[in-house]
Amino acid sequence: MDDRDSEPARVVTAADHGATRVLTLNRPEARNAIDIPMRERLADEVRRAADDPGVRAVVLTGAAGTFSAGGDVRSMEGAGPDAVRARLDPVHETVRLIATCGTPFIAAVEGAAAGLGVSLAAVCDHVVAAEDARFVAAFGKVGLVADGGLLWTLPQRVGMGRAKQMLVFGQTVHAPRACEIGLADSLVPSGTALDAALERAAEAAALAPLSVAAAKRLLSRTDLSLELLLEAEREEQTALFGSADFAEGRTAFAERRPPRFEGR
Repeated sequence: MDDRDSEPARVVTAADHGATRVLTLNRPEARNAIDIPMRERLADEVRRAADDPGVRAVVLTGAAGTFSAGGDVRSMEGAGPDAVRARLDPVHETVRLIATCGTPFIAAVEGAAAGLGVSLAAVCDHVVAAEDARFVAAFGKVGLVADGGLLWTLPQRVGMGRAKQMLVFGQTVHAPRACEIGLADSLVPSGTALDAALERAAEAAALAPLSVAAAKRLLSRTDLSLELLLEAEREEQTALFGSADFAEGRTAFAERRPPRFEGR
């Protein structure tokens, strides 16, 4: 038994489906609003998954037909500057890990993804949206600015103009439109987002882990000029040429069979 199974309150659950780990935001009574215990637990679970070589992909979803209502506003009352910084620390760790670790992350969104929920979805490598899903980042309605890296991820996904409509004007984006503009990557019938995300995760898990990790590292380096990116690319590719997975990929290609990658 995993030691996490013995905890009485599991605000983020973890379950393995083959090489895919499903992390579920699990406060259905609060529409999976993200309070401090959930922030800390999510950071722990994302770190565990990223550090586990047996986990080739991660699906992030929410319990009971809702992705997340965002940050738990009730838990914010009376928070001073130090408390505000402390509550952001585990969120920032989670976002950094999802964006830069070698493991592909897929968000499975049913119902509402609001506020910090949008941030967690947008930083994932693939977003599956059910037809009933809606994305809203109206931080201005509670007097705050977008957090969880959304000011970095959202313009990359949808462009600056569309990001402003959501972040400055509080526009709600429904699933079909989210797919049109790149906020979501797949549109599926309501109730099937998790199954579709698991299928997408299995596709990612079948690829060479070192190759996927290199791609994620390079894609996260938006600070690099073309010349610096080409130098980083050279180093990554040189390392991959010496990997056992590349040797297996070449052999499998020659033998016309599926490769069996081991991440080494």
